[in-house]
Amino acid sequence: MVILAAVTLGSLLNIIYVAIGLGLVIFFHELGHFAMAKWCNVNVERFSIGFGPVLWSRKHGETEYALSAIPFGGYVKMLGQDDMDPSQLTQEEIAQDPRSYSAKPVHQRMAIISAGVTMNVLTAVIFYAVAFGMGVTAPPPVVGTVQVGSPAWMADIQSGDTIRRINDRETETFMDVYRAVLLSSDELEIEGTRLNGETWTARVMPDQDGSRRSIGISPTRSLTVATLADPENEPTQAGMSAREAGFESGDVVLDVDGEPVSSFAELQDKLSGRRSETVSVTVERNGSRKTLQVAPNHMITLGLSMDVGRISAVRTNSPAAEAGLKQGDKITRVNDRGIGIDLDPLRLPDLLAELHGQEVSITVSRPVKGANPETVTVRLVPENRAGWLEPIASGSDGALPLPAIGVAAEITRTVLHVEEGSPAEGKIEPGERIQKMVLTLPEGVPSDGFNNGKPIVLDFTREGDAREASNWAYAYYMMQQARLRNVQLTVSNDGEARTVDLKPAVAEDWYIATRGLGLEPMMVVQKAKSVGNAFVLGYHSTRNNILDIYLTLRNLVSGALSYRELHGPIGIATVAYKVASQGMAQLLLFLGFLSVNLAVLNFLPIPVLDGGHMVFLLWEAITRKRPSERVLAAATYCGMAFVLGLMLLVIYLDIFEHGLGGP
Repeated sequence: MVILAAVTLGSLLNIIYVAIGLGLVIFFHELGHFAMAKWCNVNVERFSIGFGPVLWSRKHGETEYALSAIPFGGYVKMLGQDDMDPSQLTQEEIAQDPRSYSAKPVHQRMAIISAGVTMNVLTAVIFYAVAFGMGVTAPPPVVGTVQVGSPAWMADIQSGDTIRRINDRETETFMDVYRAVLLSSDELEIEGTRLNGETWTARVMPDQDGSRRSIGISPTRSLTVATLADPENEPTQAGMSAREAGFESGDVVLDVDGEPVSSFAELQDKLSGRRSETVSVTVERNGSRKTLQVAPNHMITLGLSMDVGRISAVRTNSPAAEAGLKQGDKITRVNDRGIGIDLDPLRLPDLLAELHGQEVSITVSRPVKGANPETVTVRLVPENRAGWLEPIASGSDGALPLPAIGVAAEITRTVLHVEEGSPAEGKIEPGERIQKMVLTLPEGVPSDGFNNGKPIVLDFTREGDAREASNWAYAYYMMQQARLRNVQLTVSNDGEARTVDLKPAVAEDWYIATRGLGLEPMMVVQKAKSVGNAFVLGYHSTRNNILDIYLTLRNLVSGALSYRELHGPIGIATVAYKVASQGMAQLLLFLGFLSVNLAVLNFLPIPVLDGGHMVFLLWEAITRKRPSERVLAAATYCGMAFVLGLMLLVIYLDIFEHGLGGP
């Protein structure tokens, strides 16, 4: 009961903080208009936070102060200026009143109209400055994982790399990396350093496969064992040796077998290099050191050897690239072993890594336009790069990486060989094709942390709403992750489909590179050294965000960024709530970002927005003539229709695309 009360109180406080914060952003915008109007001696009839029906109001002097029902903004109603009645701007009776907005000279009206966005820019600097003064957390620009076959993978960007600059713009956090990629319109020049201090430069063209541009990297993790929101969930993976070793949330990994580790990538490297051994891992727990024994994890298998598909990607400057292997080649032999019959292609990542430093013969079938495929044999020397470390994506990106030689190859769903004594023996025949895999927890086994304990459906035919899986590599990867589950396969041989139930077996001579340890994301604290430095950081953040918003608008117009990425008021409130739970500094950072957004978007040249009013004022200043009432009315109603349509669109996206504002 006490815990429930604490959680409820904390949630309530976050909601209050969000409501106050979002209200302040709107309040300061309208305060800018209000203060400038008063300074220009304009009669302000109403100052409202929100639109629509008035919920509460109080009159002080000549101005009514109000809270209105629709909390999507606010307005300052001045004599002679009403977005709902644009004719007031041209009515002679009102224009003759010296305290009306329409009676003021153009430069004063420009000052009044621009004061709202000016106030938002100034308060953004203040929000940012206070946040940096308190100290804000952000992921550093260090690469954690690289998606197989992605532009970053092709350019040989590796786990543990620190990205220093993108297109001559320094990257201080991973958010800078995200923004640079998302807002790009052309090839990126990326500079970085390896774990050993070696510098590198790569030219990378972002992908546009989904609704946003991407190069296929994610931020790194720390060496601190994760603390989960639900205390009943464990920070280790079910069925993996890390769970049996006794890791606890908050443990900090110090060394492996007495060798110090300083990064996530280094920890991965040491564990993968000892994948078949029990290792001693020293952690710091509550101020003291504790050594844990972590056993190896065996691969689990069904005994199926599948046909290998074409090479879908070749890494730049890799052994494969230098030897002449090409995208579209199909690997048929490694040394004297045939792929699919003598050698399971899923073992290639580990086999080639074990052969590092030795010359290896690789035979491929290469397609020839208008003729039969030709057989090509190349000789190369694999690098010491472990396999099965990168997560394999579903869909068309789900190729099997062979890091030691630098290619990614598709693994098809056609069975070439069934291992004797395996779970699949006698149940599946060579030549059959897998249509679907369903991973299900046995009865009585608690949730393993995947899909809320529900069956995981991998539909190779891409029908229905099942999770896509275009090749066997992704299915096999998921089977290793959800290793407590039984497997049901739907198979066919150009005839009627049938289902086969299998219980995976342990592969005694094959080991997983990881131990199933969940780690916290790595975060660094950005804290200003002085008050002056805080405002410098605030200014730079505001300037960069203004530029980012204009680049976002450009990409929306060009189609480089999908409109489906937009969020509305529900999404903004949801993000604000999540940010508020991370502390006041993070909330202030978000409010600064929101203030800049309000300033820039509100100054777009759209009638009913401040930018639209400024366009009419510029016209008046140039022509010495006000637009006619007819023009003002038509433009205002068109602008209002556009804004209302946009509002309905983003609310729809919040609810149906993003799940009530979720990311």
